[in-house]
Amino acid sequence: MIKTLSSKTLYEGRIFDVRIDEVSFGDAEYKREIVVHNGSAVIVPVFEDTTVAMVRQYRYAAEKFLLEIPAGKLDKGEGPETAAKRELEEEVGVTAAKIEKIAEFYVSPGFLNEKMFVYLATGLTETSQNLDIDEILEIERIAFPDAFELIQNGGIEDAKTIIGLIFAGQRFGFFLETP
Repeated sequence: MIKTLSSKTLYEGRIFDVRIDEVSFGDAEYKREIVVHNGSAVIVPVFEDTTVAMVRQYRYAAEKFLLEIPAGKLDKGEGPETAAKRELEEEVGVTAAKIEKIAEFYVSPGFLNEKMFVYLATGLTETSQNLDIDEILEIERIAFPDAFELIQNGGIEDAKTIIGLIFAGQRFGFFLETP
């Protein structure tokens, strides 16, 4: 059984914290660096014509604009479905008559505890965007076949977007063809 011997927070940030844990497993003792994150809500907003609202957003760490489905971190004490509804309206400027969870996964469990919850949003009604000050993005509506082509040719590089599009596309009869 793995036992935590000690835990020390090294950094506290707006989006995540970093801690180092000393753990033991049997006779072995070692350290683990952990990025602590509240989790994220990811939304695949699909209009009646089966186009998907996506955002082309500047990602500083990647040093370029990436084409993604809307997503955002869970605020402290906020559930993933509530966050999905909030992010959908903030980033895309729509509300959904129906939201259903279609997937959940750990982003990179070797060092990060973040779990992403992926929702399909349908029955969309336009409202207005309410972007955070640091969100630089443009909305694009893309058909599933075109999105799948972008995945295959490297035009979509974001893992949560690839996962969300594949799961949502299947609900509408669209499948990613392997080359």
